[in-house]
Amino acid sequence: MSAQFMNRRKQLRLTQRQIAEAIGVTVQTVSNWETGTYQPKLTIEQTEKLCIVLKTDIHGLKELFEVKTA
Repeated sequence: MSAQFMNRRKQLRLTQRQIAEAIGVTVQTVSNWETGTYQPKLTIEQTEKLCIVLKTDIHGLKELFEVKTA
């Protein structure tokens, strides 16, 4: 599901810990997003912070978590 999210994080040379600390979630939560175990459930403030950390806007963030169907 979130290979795009993981690729973006790696492209920016960020660790899961850095993402987690920046937005106030656990490292396990970030890992769960990357494996597709869970979709993000963030506050507006956390969403804004994640956009800043990933250097994208809300539309780009949405694309990072879109489920691609074959």
